[in-house]
Amino acid sequence: MGNLVSTAGGFFLASRGNIDPVLLLTCMTGVSFVIASGCVFNNYIDRDIDVNMRRTQNRALVRGLINPTTALIYANVIGLAGIFILYRLANPLAAAMAVLGLIVYVGIYSLYMKRHSVLGTLLGSLSGAMPPVIGYCAVSGHFDTGALLLLVIFSLWQMPHSYAIAILYLEDYTAAGIPVLPVQLGVPVAKKHILFYIPAYTFAAVILTLTGYTGIAYLGVVSVLGGYWMHIALSGYRISDDHVWARKMFVFSIVSMMALSFMMSVDFSKNLHDPGLLQKPWSNIYKW
Repeated sequence: MGNLVSTAGGFFLASRGNIDPVLLLTCMTGVSFVIASGCVFNNYIDRDIDVNMRRTQNRALVRGLINPTTALIYANVIGLAGIFILYRLANPLAAAMAVLGLIVYVGIYSLYMKRHSVLGTLLGSLSGAMPPVIGYCAVSGHFDTGALLLLVIFSLWQMPHSYAIAILYLEDYTAAGIPVLPVQLGVPVAKKHILFYIPAYTFAAVILTLTGYTGIAYLGVVSVLGGYWMHIALSGYRISDDHVWARKMFVFSIVSMMALSFMMSVDFSKNLHDPGLLQKPWSNIYKW
């Protein structure tokens, strides 16, 4: 559901008030199928380590309720269906963004990086940022400055969000041997990284207004939310219970993402013209 909220945010931002309900339904359906495919692939790949984690040990493949081969076939079918829907009923670029997100999440992150490198979270953030980009490209038909900013914004948002989850379920990740940052280098180091990513995310989100894509109301809401999220992050040095703090960080990350998606859906520029990075690169980067 969270991914669909961000998909809608990207869609409405690019629509600028001229909403095509059929295209919206098409985009949401295609993205849903692709995300579902990625989830099934991930469940199939991780069934050997999911058994060691309390939050995943009751998944259907871990409990043997679904045959692994059946799950693998199902993942391929719904993934291809989602890509086909986006390709035929939206546009090839939206489908290509979905394919890219799926390849990064399944082929690079789930199959290798998640188990072998602390950088897996950073790489995985690219796939997590793809839904709003797909929504945007489904409307615009090209990858412009707005699409790039959405990719950067949501990639940066993923980092403190993911670190909060890793701290919240630190024992699970340790038991499964997953080399996330809090496991490999400790919670204090993860907290320092969070203090970097939240301002970076907020600044990237603000650039949407500086480049003319969104208005002042969006700017105010994003700035206040970014400031409060930073306040929660700093409180992690005063709160003795990291579990309680991580839950607050996680919950507010969801609130922040939903508010960001809503505000860029309703406070957009109607007169912006950006033909695409390839045709006219960075044409709006210095415009207020």
